[in-house]
Amino acid sequence: MEEARVLQQNLGEPLRPGLSPAELDDVEEQFGFAFSADHRVFLTAGVPVGQRWPDWRHGNPDQLRKRLDWPVDGVLYDVEHNDLWLPEWGTRPRVLSNALACAKRQLAQVPQMVPVCGHRYLPGIRGATGLPVLSIYQTDIVYYGWNLRSYLRHEFAGQPLEPQPPEGPRRVEFWSRFIE
Repeated sequence: MEEARVLQQNLGEPLRPGLSPAELDDVEEQFGFAFSADHRVFLTAGVPVGQRWPDWRHGNPDQLRKRLDWPVDGVLYDVEHNDLWLPEWGTRPRVLSNALACAKRQLAQVPQMVPVCGHRYLPGIRGATGLPVLSIYQTDIVYYGWNLRSYLRHEFAGQPLEPQPPEGPRRVEFWSRFIE
């Protein structure tokens, strides 16, 4: 995959051998999510090395779980500390613990965000291609690439972010609302 080669050249660090389809399936089963099709292709080409990159092969399972939980935990932080409440969640319970429990139930229904690098995430939608890479820090969410390829070129090859696609970026249920 061309992106893996670009990444290796621009990081100055080697890539580990890519994950096999069976290893990717094992990760999905262990952590209860699905990689998008683009993410799977990327990880089969090579696994980037470094602290910001999730080590799906040898990483600490607790740390990987924390990275997977980060986006939802950020939304819950905003519910708790910044009075975030979405209309579709109904009336906000007055007791904070009840509000958090209600928000957690709602967030269990949204697409899982899967870490790519640091706090850059791809939606974990099985078989999907062309999904945007989102930078997620609580509910401060921005596009970092219209798709995985544009993200890698922008973040690691020093290329400007390509113009937005004419039809606009792909919408990600729930998460895109914080960008729109």
